[in-house]
Amino acid sequence: MRSFAEIFAIAAERHGGAAAVEAGLSKPKRATELARVPEDRWLAVMSRCIFRAGFSWKVIEAKWPGFEAAFRGFDPDACAMMDDAWLDRLLTDRGIVRNGPKIETVRDNAVFITELRAEGGVGKVIGGWPAADYVGLLEVLKVRGSRIGGATGQYFLRFSGVDSFILSRDVVERLVAEGVIDKAPGSKRAMAAVQAAFDGWRAESGRTLTEVSRVLALSI
Repeated sequence: MRSFAEIFAIAAERHGGAAAVEAGLSKPKRATELARVPEDRWLAVMSRCIFRAGFSWKVIEAKWPGFEAAFRGFDPDACAMMDDAWLDRLLTDRGIVRNGPKIETVRDNAVFITELRAEGGVGKVIGGWPAADYVGLLEVLKVRGSRIGGATGQYFLRFSGVDSFILSRDVVERLVAEGVIDKAPGSKRAMAAVQAAFDGWRAESGRTLTEVSRVLALSI
């Protein structure tokens, strides 16, 4: 397995130099910042990623003001109490994408968010989760949330500003090239190997999961 410095050098060679790579990197938010993010914004980003999955992102973005209105600003208390009458109205609302199962995830994930209040709140639980157990956080989202496992959960965390890696095609290709995995990870054992590799590169470089992930993608 190459060192992070070697992989960064490959990315720099392919994308116009080290300065260009650095310019394309972003840093995650601090735990204190994430703890202050309102619950409705966590639910909104979560829902946005769910509706984007398998659908045109441009369509979702164009309709997003309609989603905000239809789901009452993604207030978790309101959405958690979504009744059949409200659900029926949403299924005929042309201002959103009328996908019944995905609409129901808003209610289910609102319940999940309200449950996290007993554990300190969504911002503290998710925002304060240790980077060294990122795969553990993904498992929590998969088990306790609705349709926020796998890639959807990874994009949700990234767009929320949580320190995260995304197993995009390019990142997986680099992980395969380094002998970390032999294909897209689908087991706990493979995910543990991925976490270990990222932890090693993170320790070597002093960078975040978010930065390491992006550099791996740029190296392909």
